[in-house]
Amino acid sequence: MIESFGATDVGLRRKLNEDSLFEDSAIGLFVVADGMGGHNAGEIASHLAVETVGNFVQRSCEEDEITWPYGVDPKLSINSNRLLTAVMLANKRVFKEADSRQDYTGMGTTIVAALTNSKTISFVSAGDSRAYRLREGEFRQLTVDDSWVQAAVDEGVLLPEEAESHPMKNIITKAIGAKEEIDVHVDEHSLQDDDLYLLCSDGLHGMIIEKRLTEIIVNAGPSLEELVNGLIATANENGGKDNVTAVAIRYRDDK
Repeated sequence: MIESFGATDVGLRRKLNEDSLFEDSAIGLFVVADGMGGHNAGEIASHLAVETVGNFVQRSCEEDEITWPYGVDPKLSINSNRLLTAVMLANKRVFKEADSRQDYTGMGTTIVAALTNSKTISFVSAGDSRAYRLREGEFRQLTVDDSWVQAAVDEGVLLPEEAESHPMKNIITKAIGAKEEIDVHVDEHSLQDDDLYLLCSDGLHGMIIEKRLTEIIVNAGPSLEELVNGLIATANENGGKDNVTAVAIRYRDDK
């Protein structure tokens, strides 16, 4: 059984919320997108991405005869292929929209999406929105940031603790809609009883240091709504410099 709760908040510094989310435990799909661009283009980019992912996943689950425009990777499960195709379609849609209007030029969005079934959870991500997991008391990040500081850490230029406060930590190197074609991260994990997953935008993980975020998650009670609202409140208490979005997902094995 999957239970979930998601919420988004404009934060304390921004006038417009450019984050979008999708949460549907019935089909097991969860998405967080953090838009960017001039005027309200970021809001449009994230909304289009989330809408496109949701539409394809729903249609591909319900209809037998549907086109998979990017083919099927035999190394991936059907759910991972489904989610990957959905995100690739989102990239194409956002790119085309950005190319069609001058005031949308340069818009794009990060994305982190999760799709579950009774045994596994698949993730697709681009940018610096993240997925985390709490399992048997261990809390860890599952996705990899597409960011300047992450690349610097990977190259040994920065230490992980230096990256948390680096002035260039918000510079991302990949976004949905930025280019006509995109390579995204795809990953899949087996589900285990009492797993807790968190999807969030950088407005959350960028405002709560990892040690404190771990403490909050590890000590969370049974209410996912209280957890998500508490995380958003903590991000705002720490400055709320960006829009804040979080989706919490818990898996229970009914056996």
